[in-house]
Amino acid sequence: MTDHYAVIGNPISHSKSPLIHSLFAAQTGQDLQYEAVEAPLAGFIETIATLQQEGYRGCNVTVPFKLAAWQLSNQLSPRAQLAEAVNTLTFQADGIHGDNTDGAGLVRDIQRNLGCDLRHKKILLLGAGGAAQGVLHPLLNTQPGLLVISNRTLDKAINLKNKAQRFPAFAEIDIRAEKFAGLTHAFDVVINATSAGLSDSAIPLPSSIFAIHALAYDMMYGRETPFLKFAREHGARTADGLGMLVEQAAESFEIWRDVSPDSQAVLKQLRQQ
Repeated sequence: MTDHYAVIGNPISHSKSPLIHSLFAAQTGQDLQYEAVEAPLAGFIETIATLQQEGYRGCNVTVPFKLAAWQLSNQLSPRAQLAEAVNTLTFQADGIHGDNTDGAGLVRDIQRNLGCDLRHKKILLLGAGGAAQGVLHPLLNTQPGLLVISNRTLDKAINLKNKAQRFPAFAEIDIRAEKFAGLTHAFDVVINATSAGLSDSAIPLPSSIFAIHALAYDMMYGRETPFLKFAREHGARTADGLGMLVEQAAESFEIWRDVSPDSQAVLKQLRQQ
């Protein structure tokens, strides 16, 4: 029988996840169907219950439901516990298993697809919300030399920094919190995890944040955001988040199907389209 999966969000019609997972399924010979489901803003739990009743095997979760998915999960992977957010749910007999593949997808895209080794690099993470929280620990696991969390309001940046510093594994990494306007370093990698691109808003950043040969990465995909335009105009190499989307999807696919798809082939196909 065909297994059913979905991605849940609000809005969700723009999602490329159904296409990505259908390409993975065709590539690996998996019998599954994957669709986009828009849940009411106050109806996430009810939507999950309906999917379970209809026999779905699992789902991906996107904005704005990742915290709700984390709270709903009966069991959490270590990386979901660290992120305090879930983007991958697996429905099993013993309950709902929650995982977070966002950070793994980001790191894999930057290091493998873009060829940028993050070890010992100076990294700037813009934003301190759910997107930043989901990728923070995977970034720290690459052992950068410096990671600065920068946010419009300093208290959120400090809170995220303090969460990271609770773990002994990151004790040797220099983690700092600063406001956008207070940035003084030049960084090798600048990652935009804010939602500014959704409204085409510029982030008030000094042009001096980009080191020579810096990579500017925006988690948004499909268009040049004001952040990417700013970075390109100041000499940085730029990349959008399409690779992250494909790589986090590949990680979810492997969790569900126990087979690893060729994510690079799918990413190449999407870029050509």
